[in-house]
Amino acid sequence: MRPIRPTLAAASFAVVLALTATACGSSEDNAGDKPTTATSESTDGKITIPDELKDRLKARGIDIDKWRNGEWKNWDKDKWLREAQDYVNPIIEGLWDPDRMREAEKPPEQPIDQDISGDEGVTDPTPDPVNALAVTAPYRTSAPQAGKVFFDGPDGSMVCSATVVKDPAHPGKSNMVWTAGHCVHAGKKGGWYRNIAFVPSYNDSAKSSAALENTPKEEVAPHGVWWGDWAQTSDQWINQGAKTGGQGAPFDFAVIHVTPEKGGTGKSLEETVGSALPVDFQAPAVPEIDSMTATGYPAAPPFDGEKMFQCPDKPGRLSVKTNEPTMYRIGCTMTGGSSGGGWVANGKDGKPVLVSNTSIGPVSAGWLAGPRLGTEAKAVYDAVSKKFDGR
Repeated sequence: MRPIRPTLAAASFAVVLALTATACGSSEDNAGDKPTTATSESTDGKITIPDELKDRLKARGIDIDKWRNGEWKNWDKDKWLREAQDYVNPIIEGLWDPDRMREAEKPPEQPIDQDISGDEGVTDPTPDPVNALAVTAPYRTSAPQAGKVFFDGPDGSMVCSATVVKDPAHPGKSNMVWTAGHCVHAGKKGGWYRNIAFVPSYNDSAKSSAALENTPKEEVAPHGVWWGDWAQTSDQWINQGAKTGGQGAPFDFAVIHVTPEKGGTGKSLEETVGSALPVDFQAPAVPEIDSMTATGYPAAPPFDGEKMFQCPDKPGRLSVKTNEPTMYRIGCTMTGGSSGGGWVANGKDGKPVLVSNTSIGPVSAGWLAGPRLGTEAKAVYDAVSKKFDGR
């Protein structure tokens, strides 16, 4: 199985269906120093790069001016930063224009406490396929927390899906986005992807690919482009994640902290889109969940990555390895590009909560699997929130 990545229907299609979606997140202990914001605004309104970020890049042999002028395309082993504390993502204004976003259709080819599942090693019968349902436009009304992630890797531009989630350090003003680990980091044989950006309610009016060719950026990205000024995934994904085989999939989750490309209006992402989902780290057992709904932008055929879809289904269990946490699995025809998209269920109070994200699935589609969120996932989430506490 493959992770739902850029080449499968998941990563850049979010590696949507390839049992290889281990997330590369890190814990608080190895998170490193607090990051500086990716950019700041100068008196003339232009975006500038803070000296502290320039110094971080320079320490790793990266010249920021050369980077913005194309050096980011250098994927030599020594230039591909991979450790948890090495994440850097300088804003390149205008890079993700409508044409480049439309052409980014490849998916990238996934921390739970060992005793949290209570059903390790259990795999239920393969679920019947559930036909993906088109989300009603405008997306900003029907699914305001959902959006699309764009990023660059050695093989080109890729796409995934993601969800705006609440930030305990900034109630009502979150700038945090939940996605799959394989949508930000290549796993054991690679490092951090580059030019990672989130576009909430991408193609808000659900236009066809042909119609988007003449659509202004304000409609393609109604809430603007938000760059990831910090990202974190599980250590398991970083150390074990692979393009195929499901390695790291039970830990394939990540959190991206974002900032607006052009400084914005001073409003947070949550305030801008009008909503953010709480995350449930109690990992409810499969029998306790009547239904989960996965949301994403599937990009592999028969989909083209331009429209948002959903699959509601009662989850079953999938065991990738008997000594690792059991994953959730649902029937769904979404393909690559849907990777990282949120799985939502009703919480104990009856309100929607994020309980998982799309990680892997078969190349032929038909079902999706996502990690159960427990101790490791909460550590990644808390670490990102803590980094920006007080800012």
